[in-house]
Amino acid sequence: MKNIELLAPAGDINKLKLAIKYGADAVYLGGRFGLRAGAAIAEDLLEEVVTYTHSFGKKIYITVNIFARNADFDEIKVYIKRLQDINVDAVVVSDLGVLRLVRENTSLDVHISTQANVINKFTAGEYVKLGAKRIILARECSLAEIKEITAFIKDKCEIEVFVHGAMCVSYSGRCMISNYMTEREANRGECAQPCRYKYTGKFITGMLEEEKRPSEYWDIEEDTHGTYIMNSKDLCLINHLDELADSGVTSFKIEGRMKSEYYVAAAVNTYRQALDGKKFDYIKEIEKVPHRPWTSGFVFNKGDHLFTEHPNPVSTYEVVGMCLGRDKILQRNVFNTGDELEILSPGKNFNKTFIVKAIRDEQGQSVSRANKASAVYYIELDNPELTLEPDEFLRKKII
Repeated sequence: MKNIELLAPAGDINKLKLAIKYGADAVYLGGRFGLRAGAAIAEDLLEEVVTYTHSFGKKIYITVNIFARNADFDEIKVYIKRLQDINVDAVVVSDLGVLRLVRENTSLDVHISTQANVINKFTAGEYVKLGAKRIILARECSLAEIKEITAFIKDKCEIEVFVHGAMCVSYSGRCMISNYMTEREANRGECAQPCRYKYTGKFITGMLEEEKRPSEYWDIEEDTHGTYIMNSKDLCLINHLDELADSGVTSFKIEGRMKSEYYVAAAVNTYRQALDGKKFDYIKEIEKVPHRPWTSGFVFNKGDHLFTEHPNPVSTYEVVGMCLGRDKILQRNVFNTGDELEILSPGKNFNKTFIVKAIRDEQGQSVSRANKASAVYYIELDNPELTLEPDEFLRKKII
């Protein structure tokens, strides 16, 4: 599977650098016209991140995948010309009008966003005719459908699929609930994720009933945490990468531009090791990354239940710090002397552990507990053969 591209999210410059360091072959990020307004990289920094990415021989894709309105096109035209000038490798679009604008005004490669809802070979074929270099299939595709699509377009176009991360209750993310409830439009990058909200209320029957279907019911169950009827599980296909690779897919994509630096590093690292054939328990490793209960989604068409009553991500490990140097730690969560910590490193020191022998604060004072958020601490390891390097993470088992 070494010919498969591992594509990682980059919500900001630090996450981009970590994604590359931990093994991504390519990164994707957004600017003014992407569907993650909260993870947009400022336009004046784009040239810097493109140059940085290319210096490692990696590719960079910019999302321009909002569903554009008439008033957007003049600005998008200027924007995409700028993207061509700074040599981005491709733009990701979902709107046919934006696709046409890119083709008529630039020579940029075009990737068709998952928002375009491609779930059949004939739609894929039409995008090929329109000049698409790659199609990012909708998450609703089964493995059989993926195989049929790749066989139909053959070598005319690359196929990308999501293999990990959050899923949306709406069809390929085309949701209007956020707009209705908060006036933040999901299709323009401002989704408030009302599907994750805690819903409470009193129900006489304990069930929802649609007026024209009086014999069909949707059970509403409420516990001490509330009611979650739209909250989807997270996608995880790490145990099925061989099958996806055999289907003709070109790129495996990890969701998560809004996730933490640790999430990006740990998820990319796990999938990198899997793609490179490192033998270990992939699920046990990916369980160390914050997540909701796993699902294989629609890929195997097994009727895998997509919803969960657990709204908040959980993990078997908690990240306690990011390494800044040999013994210098930027604190993320509380840790103590005597704690056993595990090192997350891109390949080197993979899953090595040590006991925290001593902790000093930034003033050099000895402390037994690192409990100040985002403070710098210096630690002593019980194993003198282990050394910590910048951008490694330290984590502690909690489950």
